[in-house]
Amino acid sequence: MRATSRVLAAVRSASKYLEPNIPTGLTGLSTHPNPRPALIYTYKQTLSKLAQIPASSVYRQSAEALTKQRLEIVESTKPEGYEAWLERVRQQIEANPAAYAKFVDGEGNLSSEKLHIEQLEPWDGEVTRNDAFSEGTNTQAEAEAKAKAVDEELQEARKVAQEGHLPTVEDLEVEPQLTRAQIDEIEQKIGAGLIEEVVQVAEGELQLVDEMVQYRVWEDLAEQSPPGQWAYFERGDRV
Repeated sequence: MRATSRVLAAVRSASKYLEPNIPTGLTGLSTHPNPRPALIYTYKQTLSKLAQIPASSVYRQSAEALTKQRLEIVESTKPEGYEAWLERVRQQIEANPAAYAKFVDGEGNLSSEKLHIEQLEPWDGEVTRNDAFSEGTNTQAEAEAKAKAVDEELQEARKVAQEGHLPTVEDLEVEPQLTRAQIDEIEQKIGAGLIEEVVQVAEGELQLVDEMVQYRVWEDLAEQSPPGQWAYFERGDRV
């Protein structure tokens, strides 16, 4: 039923791929440009953080089981041209180990979230000196900070002049898209609505794990609850 909202949101074109960033039919939720690598990255991060919680924890057991199940479903569905793309990316990484080695995990898998995020043209995300420091009268500390920033920029400029620009993860080719049919198949197997909803739930779970670890919810209460605290009303002879 949920998948119908995507159909009602936009007229299906002849393309076998979903158009990125168009409405899904659910308020505030746009079509994800590349949900497969986004989910794989998020699920693996979640599993890694869940390992910090004792195996006896009911929360860890349930979250881990669900995450592994969904990860298996997503990983088993590969886009067309995936193997060729993977080989091209691996060659880029091997050619520039200094730039890319940190994005390959112990199993040889690509582990950077940025591998599936398309570049945004309006802003490169960098803050310049003009953005970071205001003009006018400065304190001694502010003046020293400015001088340090200028010195760092000069050193970086000299390094680039001597060695050239070091490739970044944004220079790697983005993973091929899944087809409409493949996305429909994943949605049917997971059974939790549109794949964009599945991504939102996965991201929310990843944030929740951090809070569970921070507050160590598996430990006993510092002050035990009084008897009957968790005894709820039960159906009896009363109407």
